Amino acid sequence: QVQLVESGGGLVQAGGSLRLSCAASGRSFRNYNMAWFRQAPGKEREFVAAISWTEYSTNYADSVKGRFTISRDNAENTVYLQMNSLKPEDTAVYYCAARGTSMAVQPTVYDYWGQGTQVTVSS
Repeated sequence: QVQLVESGGGLVQAGGSLRLSCAASGRSFRNYNMAWFRQAPGKEREFVAAISWTEYSTNYADSVKGRFTISRDNAENTVYLQMNSLKPEDTAVYYCAARGTSMAVQPTVYDYWGQGTQVTVSS
């Protein structure tokens, strides 16, 4: 069982940066592949980025490549999402998710979810 709590969201102007954190509690965090998803009003939840439990593999949605960076600190049971050059279209609730098997982009295959943190980018 893994519990996830996101933080770091807020209001930022276009071109600005934010760093999201996802603190995990429970056993064996280091064995889980982690991901960030986001959901804007009226839209489906979409994949943003994922990182393997070994930290050696990452995957990004095309819309955030070159702007966002996912990382993790297994000693601190935390995964991060550094978001730079933010755009108004990045506005959404951002969710952290954990999966015990391989990395994936479909939200339906993730086992554990946080409550989300709001990111709003003004133009």
